Amino acid sequence: MHDFQVESDRHVVGIASDHGGLELKAVLAAWLEERGHKVVDLGPYDLDPEDDYTDFAVALSKAFLRDEIECGILICRSGIGMSIAANRFHGIRAALALTPERARKSRDHNNSNVLVSGGDGMSSKDFLAVVEAWLSTPYSQAERHTRRLVKADVLTYDDTAALRNADREIYDIIHRECAREERGLELIASENFASPAVRAACGSILTNKYAEGYPGRRYYSGCVHVDEVEQLAIDRACALFGAEAANVQPHSGSQANMGAYYAILEPGDTVLGMSLDHGGHLTHGHKVNFSGRTYNFVGYGVDPKTEFLDYDEIEKMAMECKPKLLLAGASAYPRIIDFPRMREIADKVGAYFMVDMAHIAGLVAAGVHPSPVPYCDIVTTTTHKTLRGPRGGLILAKADLIKKINSQVFPGIQGGPLMHIIAGKAVCFKEAMSDDFKTYQKQIKLNAACLANALAERGFRIVSGGTDNHLMLVDLRPKGVSGKDAATALDQADITVNMNLIPFDPAKPTVTSGLRVGTPAVTTRGLKEAEMVTIADFITRVVEHIDNADVIAQVKAEVNELTKRFPMPRFKA
Repeated sequence: MHDFQVESDRHVVGIASDHGGLELKAVLAAWLEERGHKVVDLGPYDLDPEDDYTDFAVALSKAFLRDEIECGILICRSGIGMSIAANRFHGIRAALALTPERARKSRDHNNSNVLVSGGDGMSSKDFLAVVEAWLSTPYSQAERHTRRLVKADVLTYDDTAALRNADREIYDIIHRECAREERGLELIASENFASPAVRAACGSILTNKYAEGYPGRRYYSGCVHVDEVEQLAIDRACALFGAEAANVQPHSGSQANMGAYYAILEPGDTVLGMSLDHGGHLTHGHKVNFSGRTYNFVGYGVDPKTEFLDYDEIEKMAMECKPKLLLAGASAYPRIIDFPRMREIADKVGAYFMVDMAHIAGLVAAGVHPSPVPYCDIVTTTTHKTLRGPRGGLILAKADLIKKINSQVFPGIQGGPLMHIIAGKAVCFKEAMSDDFKTYQKQIKLNAACLANALAERGFRIVSGGTDNHLMLVDLRPKGVSGKDAATALDQADITVNMNLIPFDPAKPTVTSGLRVGTPAVTTRGLKEAEMVTIADFITRVVEHIDNADVIAQVKAEVNELTKRFPMPRFKA
C-alpha cells in the first residue's frame, strides 16, 4: 500500500494543475519550498485555457508510481475531474478535500497519497490551510480502515501493478523502453506498435495452457477454450488472405519457413531464393543459417543497373539448377515482386513456389499490394511488422499441403504452441479486416514514397530509385558515411533505423554502405507526408554533421517535440 510518512516534515511533493489552478499552484510551490519541501512541478507552466486536466493528473500519478515523488497535490476548479483521472491508477488514492477537516479525514481514514483541492472561489489562505492539514496528518492504521483500503486496492490491481510490486527491476526497464518508444522516431522497417487488444491477449492467462496438437486433436485435456481460440485464428487468417489452409502455431517467421521447408524438401534439395546481400533473409539460404546448412540454396539478386529483380535471369538460373523450390520474398527489397511471373518460372522447372511475405503482409491484407497467395503453394509470414500483431509466424498453404505442414510444425520442430500468442494473432487478424487498417496501410505507402523522395532531394541515393512498399534502402556513399556510423548517430538523436547492405555493397556486413528505413511504426502514430519531410531533414542534419554533438542534441530535442504531437495511439478494440 503506497504511503508517505508524515513523521518527516520534509517531503518530495509533486504538484500539478490545469489552467484553472495555475495561480494557486504557484502559491503552493512557494509555500512548500519555504517549509523545506522539495517541489516537483509537473505542469502546466504557462496559461493555456484549452489544456486538459487529465494530462496533468496522469503525469503526477505516473511520477508517484515511479517513486519520483512521495505525495502529490492536484489543483483544478472543481477537483472532480482530477480525482477521477488520478484514481484510475492502481496505488493512487486521490482525495478531493476543500476543507482542513476533510483533508485530515482523507489521511486518517483513507491514507490518501494525492490531495485534490483548490476550486473556484477558494482563497490562497484557505487552500494552504487544507494543504497543511493534509501534510501533517498521519494515517491511523486502524484495522477497519486498512481492511477497506485493501478491498478498494484490489479493484484496480492489474498486471502492470502486479509486475511493479513483484519485480521492480523488470518493471523499470519496461518503463524505460516505453519512454524510449514514446519520445523517439521508430523507422526500423520490421518494427511496429501492437495494439492494446493484441497485448492484452498476449499477456492473458492463456499462457497457462499446454495444448500440444491441433484443435480437436490435442494430447492434453482441458483444451476446449484454446481450441476455440486457435480455430478462430485459423479461420480469420484464411479469410484475411484468401488462403485454403493455415497453420498459426509457428513461434516466429524463421520457424514458419522451417516448417514449410521440412514439409516439401529433403536435406540437400536445391532451392532458388534471393540472396541476403541483395535483400533476402537469413532463412533464405545463408550459410550460417539452418536453411543454408540443410539445403542447396542458389541465390539470385537484382540487376546491377536497375536494382530491380531480373526475371529473365532468374528463369535462366532456374533452368540451370532445376530447384525443387523457387522462393520469393525479401527483408530489404523495396519493389513489388512479380508473383505471376515467378509462378511461371516455377512451373517451367516443376518446382514448388513459396513466398515469404513477412514484410508486406499488412499491405497485402489491406489490398494495397499484390497478393502472392493465389500463385503460391505456400506463403509464410510473421504476424508483426506491417501486420501489427504479436511476434510470431504464420503459414498459409494449399489444402493438399497443410497436413504435411502441420506434422512438421508439430511434432516436427515445435512442442506446445503459445496459446496466448495465437490469441494475439487472432486479434490482429480481426483488426486487419477493418476499414481503419486499410486506411493505415495506404498511408504507410504514401509516407514511404514521400520520405524516399525527400531523402533523394537532400542528396541521398535511394536504391532502385524509390519504393513500392513500406521501406527504402538508402545508399550513404554520396555522403561519405557508413551505415553503422549513421545508425549510431541517428540513435543518439532518438531516430531508430538499422544499417543494411545495399546490392553489390563493397562494405562488410558489420559496417554496410546503407540504411534500411521503414514507415509502419511512425504511421501507426499518425505521422503523415508533412512529417516525412521533417524526418528527412532530421536524418540529413545528423548524417551531414555526424561528429557534431551539438547538432545531434538539437535534432534530438526537435524529435522529442515532434513525437509529443503524436502520442502512442490507443486502437479501437
